[in-house]
Amino acid sequence: MTLLFSDEDVAATLDATVTVVAMRDALLAAYAGRLVAPPRASAPLGGGRMVLTAGHLTGEWYGFRSYDTFGHPESGQLVVLHDARTGAVRAIAVGEELGSRRTGGLGGVAVDALARPDAATLGVVGSGRQAWTQVWAAAAVRPLRKVTVHSRSAARREAFAARVRAELGVPARAVGSAREAVAGRDLVVLATTSSTPVLDAADLAPGTHVNTVGFKQANRHEFGADLLDAADVLVTDSPAQAAAYAPPMLAAVEPYAGRLRDLGAVLAGAVPGRTGADEISVFCSTGLAGTEVFLLDRLVRVGAAAV
Repeated sequence: MTLLFSDEDVAATLDATVTVVAMRDALLAAYAGRLVAPPRASAPLGGGRMVLTAGHLTGEWYGFRSYDTFGHPESGQLVVLHDARTGAVRAIAVGEELGSRRTGGLGGVAVDALARPDAATLGVVGSGRQAWTQVWAAAAVRPLRKVTVHSRSAARREAFAARVRAELGVPARAVGSAREAVAGRDLVVLATTSSTPVLDAADLAPGTHVNTVGFKQANRHEFGADLLDAADVLVTDSPAQAAAYAPPMLAAVEPYAGRLRDLGAVLAGAVPGRTGADEISVFCSTGLAGTEVFLLDRLVRVGAAAV
């Protein structure tokens, strides 16, 4: 029987801890070659595109995620999980929640692997779904005691801060500028739709860890080269996907490409992550392909264990 999951089902079953552990397992599987995860494919359809990401956990499952860029109000993502032994469709998830939690979980892994162990304050620029899941996951791996948030909409940033207080139990307040949001913070999240930099790297304190989620290509990026220049540790979840963007991700072109590390390799101990308390670390999330399917498989397993 094929299982069908809605956004409500996903939210009720996948907590932050489960999601972060699943994404850590996925990154290690990809580094070990067990998770086959090619860069995304895109089909232009006139006025929009269909985008496909796919993955295969060898001997266990394969599947894909599809979404479009038409911008329709009811457009949603589709994630499909197949059994690798029979080809049967085991589960389908429809909506945005699984993908958002997947991205947040990857960010949580990056925070856990790269941020200082005592990191407890977080500044976020952006107040949408992606910003929320980054904070949600960060709170699962660090004992946050303060969150500051800035976005263009005063109403949305106030609502975001209220949600952090209500759902995460962390003191949070909305502020009037990106600088005020990030200055002196241990952790910084950039999760905007801006195609121009929203952050001045000079505002970051020594030892800050930064997660970037929004535009980061060479021709449009929510942060500038100054952030990459300031980074002592520069990491992504998929160097291959970073280079496969058209144009490539800013951190995947010279002079930065030679410094860009694979988060899976950091987790496996093959390359170093942070080695000093004052180092600035930057995680450029690409959304490793196959991780939505990996998380759907984990969702099925968690649901089955709860029955």
